[in-house]
Amino acid sequence: MKKLITLFTLVICINVANAQTKLYVHPDAKTYVANTKKIAILPLNVQVKLRPKQLKDFTSEQIIEMGKNESLDIQKAMYTWFLTRKKRGTLLVEVQNPKRTNALLKKSGIDIHSYDEYLPSELGEILGVETIITGSYETSKPMSNGAAIGLAVLTGGLFATNSATMNMDFTSTTDDELVVNYLKKVKGSLGSDAQDLINVLMRKVSRRIPYTK
Repeated sequence: MKKLITLFTLVICINVANAQTKLYVHPDAKTYVANTKKIAILPLNVQVKLRPKQLKDFTSEQIIEMGKNESLDIQKAMYTWFLTRKKRGTLLVEVQNPKRTNALLKKSGIDIHSYDEYLPSELGEILGVETIITGSYETSKPMSNGAAIGLAVLTGGLFATNSATMNMDFTSTTDDELVVNYLKKVKGSLGSDAQDLINVLMRKVSRRIPYTK
């Protein structure tokens, strides 16, 4: 019996260590959601943290480009995730196609990978949305096709255990107020592509985000 209890405790500890979640929801979140017709997903700020042995095989420019490719893949995967909820009838707002989001930003002379100098209200006016999703993503193993293939060739297909941290903000573009902050840390198997990654990172939280039901 003691062995079973010890094993059970160990499993709980491992699960806590491998996945940490923090969620902030604004007290008036329901009001913000009720006044939101459409949300836009902007490319996240992605940092790819490779192992020292992998770093020597890439230039700093290649690593930056790797992060940009990863960012766009995650943006598309998040859009698909929200569309799936829309199809199920559990998404309370519309979600803008990332192609339109990125095109509108570029037309306004904004670097889609560097927009921190702009207020959410300024971005919202350009994009025609009431809420924007921004944030950061840090990983030890890129999931975008080009980066993953390149690393697989250099490492013989062997990677360290993947770890990832997603820090995502839902911000109102009417008053620049943070409505939701979602922080997720995971370690272990995250699938084979960006869509698998998003499914893992968003698991069990979808019903807790006020934009879904």
